[in-house]
This record gives sequence, C-alpha cells and structure tokens, in this order.
Amino acid sequence: MLENNDNSLDETTKGEIQNQITNETEQADEAISEVENVVAENSEKEENFEIPMKEYSGMELEVLVSELQSLLKNNPVHLIKKNADAIKNAFNLKFGKLLSEKKAEFLAEGGNSIDFQFSSPIKTEYNKLLKEYKEKRDGYYKQLDDQLKNNLEKRNALIEELKNLIENADPKTMYNDFQQIQEQWKSVGPVPRTRYNDTWKTYHHHVERFYDLLHLNQDFRELDFKHNLEEKLKLIDRAEALHEMEDVNAAFKELQELHRLWKEEVGPVSREFREDVWNKFSNATKKLHDKRHDFFRDLKSKHQEIINEKLEIVEKISNYDFSKNKTHKDWQKSIKDIEALRKKYFDVGKLPFNKSETVWQKLKEATKKFNAAKNVFYKQEKSSQTDNLRKKMELVELAESLKDSEDWDATTNTMKRIQSEWKKIGHVPRKFSDEIWNRFKNACNHFFDRFNAHRDGVSQEQEAVVVEKKKFIEDFKNNNSLTLEDVKEAIVSWRELGALPRNARHLDGKFNKEVDAKLSSLNLGREEIEMMKFKNIIDNLLAQEDYRKLDSEQFFVRKKITETVREMQQLENNLSFISNATEDNPLVKNVRNGIEDFKEQLDIWQAKLEYLKKLDY
Repeated sequence: MLENNDNSLDETTKGEIQNQITNETEQADEAISEVENVVAENSEKEENFEIPMKEYSGMELEVLVSELQSLLKNNPVHLIKKNADAIKNAFNLKFGKLLSEKKAEFLAEGGNSIDFQFSSPIKTEYNKLLKEYKEKRDGYYKQLDDQLKNNLEKRNALIEELKNLIENADPKTMYNDFQQIQEQWKSVGPVPRTRYNDTWKTYHHHVERFYDLLHLNQDFRELDFKHNLEEKLKLIDRAEALHEMEDVNAAFKELQELHRLWKEEVGPVSREFREDVWNKFSNATKKLHDKRHDFFRDLKSKHQEIINEKLEIVEKISNYDFSKNKTHKDWQKSIKDIEALRKKYFDVGKLPFNKSETVWQKLKEATKKFNAAKNVFYKQEKSSQTDNLRKKMELVELAESLKDSEDWDATTNTMKRIQSEWKKIGHVPRKFSDEIWNRFKNACNHFFDRFNAHRDGVSQEQEAVVVEKKKFIEDFKNNNSLTLEDVKEAIVSWRELGALPRNARHLDGKFNKEVDAKLSSLNLGREEIEMMKFKNIIDNLLAQEDYRKLDSEQFFVRKKITETVREMQQLENNLSFISNATEDNPLVKNVRNGIEDFKEQLDIWQAKLEYLKKLDY
C-alpha cells in the first residue's frame, strides 16, 4: 500500500511540474506575442515620436486654432492625430457653449428659434485648418498604404527568389546569390502589420532551409552561424539588462528594437544552439513583460486613487451651499471657496487624457449650477447698481443746485438730509463711483464752507468761551491725580463750556492731546484708550456740526480697515511660503506676532466704524 501511495504521489508531482512548465511556456509565448505585435505595428511607422499633450480643455477658441495651425505647420501629419483630436474635442465643447449662449440671447430678445444664425471668423478659420488636416492625413495614409503594399510585393518576390535558389542551387554562386537576397530584404521598407509576422516567418523558414542545405561550403556556413550566434548572445545580454532599467516604458521600447534586430538583422544559428538561444531571449522578454505588467497595474491603481480624490472634491463642489448668498460679499466668499476647491482638484495630480476627460466633465457639471446662480445674482446686481446710480445722480444734481444758496437754515437741513440718504443708497457701478462721489462731496463741502464763513464773526460770548477753555486746559494739564472717571467728567465739562469759534478750534486739538496723555498714564487696555480718544474727537465734531470732517473721518476709518486686512493677508500668505513653518521657528513667531497685532488693530478700527454708524447726523 505504501509503495502504491508513493507512486501515486510521484505521478501527481510530475503532473504539477508539467503543468507549471506548460503555464510558463504559455506565459512566455504571450509575452513574445505582445512584443512582436507591437513590433509589427511599428513596422508601418516611419517615426516613433510623440508630441507632448497640452491642457487643451483650458484654452480659449483663438488659442486652440493657433495650436492646430502650429501642429500642421511644424509636424508630420501622421504624428499629430492625438493632439488634433484633443483640440477638436475642446473646440467643439467651447464653441457649442458659445453657440448656446448666443442662441439664448437671440431668443431672449424675441427672436424665433428657426431664424437663429451665428457665424464666427474663428470658426471659419478652424474649419479651414480642420479641412487641411483631413486632406493631409488622408493623403499620407493613402501614400503609406500604397508603399506598404509595394514593399509586401517586393518581399514576396524575394521569398520566391530564395525558394528558387534553394531548389536550383549552384554550388559556385549560391552563397553570393543568397547574400544579395539578404541585403535586398533588409533594404525593403515596412509592410502592412497584418502581414508582417507571416511574411517574416516564411522568409526565415527558407533562410534556415538554405543554411541546412549549405553542405557544399561548410566554411561559409559555420562562419555565418558563429557570427549570428555572437550577435544573438549580445541581444540576449541587452534584453536581460533591460530588467534593471527604472524607466519601464523606455525598456519596453528598447525590447521591441531588439526583437526587430533579432528578426530582421541577425540570421539563424546552427541547430544545436537554436532552441537554447531562443529560450534565453524568450525568458528575458517574459521577465521584462511581467515587470511592465506590474508597473501598469500599480500605475492604474495610482490613477484610480487620483480619480477618487478628484471625485471627492467634485462632490464637495456639487454639495456646496450658496442658497443663503444675498450680497456681493457673500458671493465673493463663495467664489473664493469654489476656486480653492478647483485648485485642490488640479493639485491632486495629472491623469492620462483618456481617464481625465470623464472626471473633467463631472467637474464642469458640478460648477455649472454655481456659475449659473452667480451670473443671475450679478445680472440683478448690475441692474440694482444702475438704479442706485440714478438715485445718487439726483442727489448730486440737487446738491450742486443748492451749493451757492444763502437760505442757510433751510439749505443746511436739506444738505444734511441728502447726505443721510446718500449713505442709505447701495453700490453703483465701479467706473462711476469715484466721479459721482467727488461731485457730491465737493458740492456739500462748498456749501458748508460758505455756511461756516458766514457764522465766523466772533461774539463777545464766544470770546469768553475761548478764555474759559484755555484756563480749563491748564488746570486739566496740571492735575496729576485724575482717575478715569475724572477724565470722563472733564470731557463732558469741556463740551458744556460751549462751542469754539472757527479761529479757535485748535484748542479742541490741544485739549484732546492732554486727554490722550492722561488716559495713557492710566492702567487701561489699548482698545479702551483708543475708543475714548476717538469718541472724544468725534463728539466734538458732532457738537460743532462739522459734518465734512465727520464724513472724512468715516472714510479714513474704512480705508484703515481695508489696509489692515490687506496687511494681515500678506503676512498669512508669507507664512505659507516658509519651508520650515514650525512654531519654534523665530521667523514664524515674528510673522504670527505681526498677524495678531494687525488683528488687534482691526478690532479697534471696526469698533470705531460701528460707533460712527450709530451717529445720526
């Protein structure tokens, strides 16, 4: 029983070994077949050069036309197919979108769909170039087809000539005749790839027949066999070395060239070596073939990872909530958010064109809804701004008509009223904003300058106010034991003493300076001190009814807010460029301290603006 089991095990093992050998042979055959199919395909091509693929989908119509024109002018027509197809796809998508927009405008203006027509010089130029490309391409492939067929006829004739040489061998001339056939075979150009392998196998079969029958001149035969063996061993060494190359694509192209040399340039070897050298060459081919398959499997996996990341970003864009956007500020924030997501999409990595196009279309579809809503808002905003421009122009014309009035009381009330209305009206188109504001401001300032000059006559009562306020400043300055409450009371008392005439208003500045000094000596926070100083200045201007300076103050505060935000953003941007952005980096600390300081300043400026907004003047 034991002996029978052992025999059974041996038979099983033999079967497994035989299966393994069969599988390896089949895999080697598959590897050889793949390489030789590529060699056959390349046999039709004069060049193996690829033109770099650009991001045509992001180009404008004019640029796409220029790119197509450059391709046609600077490259053989058979090399530009992939690029030309990519340009064609990008152009059709962009022009289709333009056509839809033009048609929508035509229909919105009351046109009938059947009457719509649209022509574009850029489309005409594109059609002309596309026609030129197709004519050149068709001409090239017809010429190539004719040449390939002609080469096939020449090779078949050489095969017949070789067969005839074998059948009617003349010992004196046969070897020289054979060498002439070989040289002619090498000089004949490419043949159709569907006939390449069959033609070569037939030729090679008869070449081996010739060598097998070449008994009359043993020296010639052995010399050729020896030379061919040396050359094939070199090809095997080169094939085995390819496995160490990092660039798998370059190695595979080199392997194709080695197979071409094996078939086209190097003749047969003696029978005793034929199977051995071919097996070595096959094994080297299989080894690189397997490495290449592993490489593309890993590459495909990486491409899928990139696709998945891009699709996640597309999903975020699709689900982005902009339904609550009501103002220009809201939309600007959303636009920045979407642009940040788009940048992240492109930063994930690049994909081959055949894989990127589908994901790219999903991105375009995801942003389409957002862009449509954004465009609707800004069309409405444009209409609203036009209406605001009309309202403000009415106020400008009214202010300019009243600037020389001497009905002081009535005109003063009107001027204050229209200044208040101006603030309530929203934005106007940017290109008109400065012009109408300057006209309105100049008209108001002109009137209030005249009004202030009118009441510049200083009475005895005002002189008494001047004297009393000068004494108040001295007493306030010399009192070094004031508390915060004392300073606040002093500010109220200063205002209660009465308004200063125009020629003595510098005393307000002098008093404010002393207030600043007293506040600085107290143990108060920066924001509290700044706000007390600011409120003191603003309340004085309000008491004096100096609306011109109040407006200037508000303009100055808004300007400082904008500048502070810009400085903060610049520092934050600088931080992103620091390579070693750890918290213990002195440069990082310095930048972060600067950002915090600007944040503190921004809080103060915004508090000042809020205070100004609450004033009713």
